[in-house]
Amino acid sequence: MSDTGDAREELLRLLLDGPRRYTRLQVAAMAGMSPRRTQRLWRALGFPDAADDDPVFTDADVRALLLLSALIESGFVDPETEASIARAMGQSLSRLADWQTDLLADALTRGGAEPGRREVPAAEVVTAARGLFPLLREVQDYVWRRHLAANADRLLTPAAVADRRELAVGFADLVGYTSRSRGMGGRELGAMVEDFESTASEVIARHHGRVVKTVGDGVLYTAVSAIDAVEIGLELPEAWQAEDRPSLRVGASYGTVLTHLGDVYSPVVNLASRLTSLARPGTLLVDRDLARRLRGLPRYRVRPLRRVSVRGYDQLQPWLVERRPPGEADLALEAMLDEMADDVLEEDVDEEG
Repeated sequence: MSDTGDAREELLRLLLDGPRRYTRLQVAAMAGMSPRRTQRLWRALGFPDAADDDPVFTDADVRALLLLSALIESGFVDPETEASIARAMGQSLSRLADWQTDLLADALTRGGAEPGRREVPAAEVVTAARGLFPLLREVQDYVWRRHLAANADRLLTPAAVADRRELAVGFADLVGYTSRSRGMGGRELGAMVEDFESTASEVIARHHGRVVKTVGDGVLYTAVSAIDAVEIGLELPEAWQAEDRPSLRVGASYGTVLTHLGDVYSPVVNLASRLTSLARPGTLLVDRDLARRLRGLPRYRVRPLRRVSVRGYDQLQPWLVERRPPGEADLALEAMLDEMADDVLEEDVDEEG
């Protein structure tokens, strides 16, 4: 076997916590599970099928299946949802692994005495991995525990209501991302996406929100407080704005949201998405419920826009939210417009009744 082949086997043994020596059928038998069930979980984790006679599994795979069985027997994991849980974990950790692999590869090729890129000996990759992976695992464990701590109140909430919460949901979307990305090289596009995700994460965290997911040209976030959601929606376009960047627009709504495996589901989510598509670059549009929660707050100017019909919503009423400039030029006019906005909200209440 070549030096590269030897290094690859050593690297895999390090990552998989032991040599690959069991087939799919052997692992299933050792864990006391049916081959069909183990294959379903394997696919849910995001891995391609392994041939029945291909020894690609390790003792760690057997232990993982035994742990899953123990979690099911304890009642922590429902057998009906085990594949969904595996899929959620696989999708999250796959992205993390991709990023860490790129990070390690980039660090290694920059590690020479001479500036620029260099070819890295296979043995050096293994040595670096042996030193770095335990550190990465420890940091991941810390971050995971911190996120659990941030959700401690939900752990103390009865399960019947823990998955349904009153939340503000917001979408932030890059305007013209598709057309702009066509003219970019991979490195330039990657840098823009990284800058966008970094900016969004910082602003959302600063206002006590949570990033649910990012999808290239957009980010979905939630916040317990309506004010925090609005602050995020107003600050994000400002923080992101630059001449060489596409504009950002935001839509947000408020209501009952179902949380499941880290994602959020509700008509509230769909409404936030529709509002985002209606927003002009650099602006924030909100729904009626969020607009109501801003009533009487002097720092915000909340104005109803023309009703529109979009997919799933007839005569949708968007509300434009802006920061109220200090020392309004015409206080009487602003007061009149505030009263008109309140009248529209009152009309909506009457229609609901």
